[in-house]
Amino acid sequence: MSERPTNEQLTDAFLEHLRVERNLSPRTVTAYASDLGGFCDWAVREDVHVLDADHRRLRRYLAELDRAQYSKRTIARRLAALRSFYRYLVRMQFLTASPAAVLATPKTPQRLPGVTPESLIDQLLGLPDTETPLGARDLAILELLYASGLRVSELTGLDIGDVDLASATVRVMGKGARERIVPIHPLAAKRLQEYLTVGRTRLDKGAASGAYFLNRLGTRLTSGGVRRMLDRYLQQLEQCAHITPHDLRHSFATHLLEGGADLRTVQELLGHVALSTTQIYTHVSTRHLREVHKGAHPRA
Repeated sequence: MSERPTNEQLTDAFLEHLRVERNLSPRTVTAYASDLGGFCDWAVREDVHVLDADHRRLRRYLAELDRAQYSKRTIARRLAALRSFYRYLVRMQFLTASPAAVLATPKTPQRLPGVTPESLIDQLLGLPDTETPLGARDLAILELLYASGLRVSELTGLDIGDVDLASATVRVMGKGARERIVPIHPLAAKRLQEYLTVGRTRLDKGAASGAYFLNRLGTRLTSGGVRRMLDRYLQQLEQCAHITPHDLRHSFATHLLEGGADLRTVQELLGHVALSTTQIYTHVSTRHLREVHKGAHPRA
């Protein structure tokens, strides 16, 4: 009879499945590894093998997180990781049923996405010095994020062949290896062209193998590099602001809806699989309409 795999072997196999078969991003796989690592640490303390953990033991694990004052959102995320892990164990025939399937997800307070005012975005876009290679690159990045709603990982993953300036479109490889074509407005296309001619040719040292956005070393720009770049410009604004690349994605979606775009179109542009994921932006847009109504109606 073959020896039963250890907890570590099972989680490593699951993470490899996420990387290879599901083609999830390194950042997502790292998040799964962190969440499952916390569960396995608990299992070691409790002397429980993951294949022996029934729904009662899993509930005790979640209760321990609650007593340790983890947020409802963190507990819900860890439960989601457990569900995926145990579904994998069932598919691989280590188990006949998932003990995590019967557990209820903690209710989490709805967090509306941050929306950056258009005036602040205009100020931000006016900061890069386009006479320098990095300034031309930075303006192209900021314009593209706001023009397309790309995730920062999608932006840094772009290659030269993914951007068609003639048709003003960008081919994006999103979550789960789902490809989509995103149109961009002419100004964003112009900034991308200026970056190619002024910036990228001077940054390219032949080491990036076709990456669209390069760092000062000539290699592919990372998501962390984009965030640090954005933070540097935010420090130059007179108005104190905390804006992330994801906030620009939120602003893109919200401003489209406020401008009359329909929800299905925004869903396609953002690369959301489920319409329910996109519907959070309707709450933001409704809030804006309520504020306009309150300020404009004579009896409001």
